[in-house]
Amino acid sequence: MRKSSVSLIRANSYEQQLLRESVQSLLAPLGGIEAFVKAGDRVLLKPNLLTGGRVGNECVTRPEILHCVTKLVQEAGGKPFFGDSPAFGSAMGVAKVNGYLPLMEELNLPIVEFHGKRYETANKEFNHLLLCKEAFDADVVINLPKVKSHCQLTMTMGVKNLFGCVPGKMKAWWHMEAGKDSDRFGEMLVETARAINPNLTILDGIIGHEGNGPSGGEPRPLGILAASGDVFALDRAIVEMLNVNPLQVPTVAASMRLGLCSNLEAIDFVQLHPEDLKVLDWKLPTKMMPIDFAMPRVIKSTFRHLYIRFIKEPMNAYAGR
Repeated sequence: MRKSSVSLIRANSYEQQLLRESVQSLLAPLGGIEAFVKAGDRVLLKPNLLTGGRVGNECVTRPEILHCVTKLVQEAGGKPFFGDSPAFGSAMGVAKVNGYLPLMEELNLPIVEFHGKRYETANKEFNHLLLCKEAFDADVVINLPKVKSHCQLTMTMGVKNLFGCVPGKMKAWWHMEAGKDSDRFGEMLVETARAINPNLTILDGIIGHEGNGPSGGEPRPLGILAASGDVFALDRAIVEMLNVNPLQVPTVAASMRLGLCSNLEAIDFVQLHPEDLKVLDWKLPTKMMPIDFAMPRVIKSTFRHLYIRFIKEPMNAYAGR
């Protein structure tokens, strides 16, 4: 069985030229950007556009990362665009607040607001999960997460970032639907990632976000970048680097149960090994929150009714056209 390749390097700067050199060095053992993008490909770049409310707190993907990857995709002949589905607000609103507009204008980079489309995941238990059609219409998907602690899922990395391909209003539904069981919620996130199947994940750990994330923590310089064509192997490598028990992270634990990643011996580390970058004092959340928000039953019942009335039925009708 062929091993999945993960590239890990040290990187300490978001300055344009230095970052470009770092990303090119990161991708070189994987075949460079050309191994993933061909001339004419429509390339979806999926950053983490969590919020516009914590500017400078390092809880969204840096515009410098998006700028660098966009340039490389364009030079390979690809046609990049980017999008996300924030739980609150619009992708454009969050992008604007976080300084994305100058690079969008400079590179003529379009942004899309994700909309839902019925799609059957590999796991039939989640065949009613709505995912954005934009991700499936793209020729290539490049996932651009940031490494963060998370007060509901312990860590958020490559797999969790693809939850952004679930339309915004649906996120709250899935927190309530699957959130009462962290194992099931982890499997739902893994099946979302498996359905989207990103061609490449580039994770920013130059400055991470530790503590009470995904937005309430603090910036933490780590000085690393990571990349892989296998998002599950990449996440497994990152928790090892941060000295976090993989079974403590529902997405990593679920990917291990489902046979999508296992031990480190099953991964080919083409540059540095997680042990070379070991962090022993990464801060996890001081207090974990329930994934389903612990909402009262009456509120959940009301939301379920609204979900069926205004989201599920219209989406099913749309998908049947």
